[in-house]
Amino acid sequence: MAKYIPFTEEQKQQARETDLVDLLRSQGETVKRSGSEYVWRDGPDKVTIRGNLWYHHYAQEGGDAIAFARRFFHMSYPEAMQLLLGEQQSNLQPRQEPVQKPKGELELPPRNDRMSRVYAYLLTRRGIDRAVLNTFVHNRMIYESADYHNVVFVGYDRDGIPRHANLRGTGSESTFKGNAPGSVPEYSFHWHGQSRELYLFEAPIDIHGLIS
Repeated sequence: MAKYIPFTEEQKQQARETDLVDLLRSQGETVKRSGSEYVWRDGPDKVTIRGNLWYHHYAQEGGDAIAFARRFFHMSYPEAMQLLLGEQQSNLQPRQEPVQKPKGELELPPRNDRMSRVYAYLLTRRGIDRAVLNTFVHNRMIYESADYHNVVFVGYDRDGIPRHANLRGTGSESTFKGNAPGSVPEYSFHWHGQSRELYLFEAPIDIHGLIS
């Protein structure tokens, strides 16, 4: 049974009033202005946004920010509340100077406590076999970032220390991809199989068909 999380009326109202454009951009999504509104694409379908309100033209339904997170991020009510309240808090807090790390040190994105966005993206949209994905997840080579819900592909050195991280957006129209600061190219995402042959791929997403 899911854990019950009580929310005050003030928190509920605060979550409902979350600005959806800011929320989507924080998740790596593309939002375009159209007159006094904004447009976001749910696949081929158009969703118009004004402040904390949205309307899906094909489905002819709409609602507030809570309904948006549940509908499009496939979240439960408590998950949606936690996401939106976290987003509100980050918008209210003053920006702090980032902690300077030693040059060359890999900065891995923080891990999310769930991997629903990554699994949905890799299984449904990219056609990755579940057994293959589970293998990489079990070996801590793939995870979901807590900040933007990107899929993170981790490369390790011979001592099992993370040295490289390739990031890819999981949003419906996200084109984001890149490497985490401090990534060392020599240790990019890779798999040691049983074959004597060497396979090279343009991106981590392409390796799934040859894991053995």
